[in-house]
Amino acid sequence: MAHLEVDLVAAGGKVWSGSARRVSAPAADGEIGILIGHTPILSVLRAGEVRVQPTDGGEPLRWQVDGGFLSVDSDQVTVVVDEATAASHRTR
Repeated sequence: MAHLEVDLVAAGGKVWSGSARRVSAPAADGEIGILIGHTPILSVLRAGEVRVQPTDGGEPLRWQVDGGFLSVDSDQVTVVVDEATAASHRTR
């Protein structure tokens, strides 16, 4: 099964790395969603929440970020931020 390879990196080092089905992030001009096969892109991020849906189908992983950038090329997603704080899980 195809998947995204995701790296979330903050100033202090790697925050998370793994396989995902989807990545959502707060782009400067609105929310951006990345799925398998997305065209190459480089986007500036604003403050907000980065969400990663792991391939195992579990709960989305979430981090609050103050800004940074997101790069996508050949199903490799790299998110670089100054700081990432793990968000608490919401209950439905």
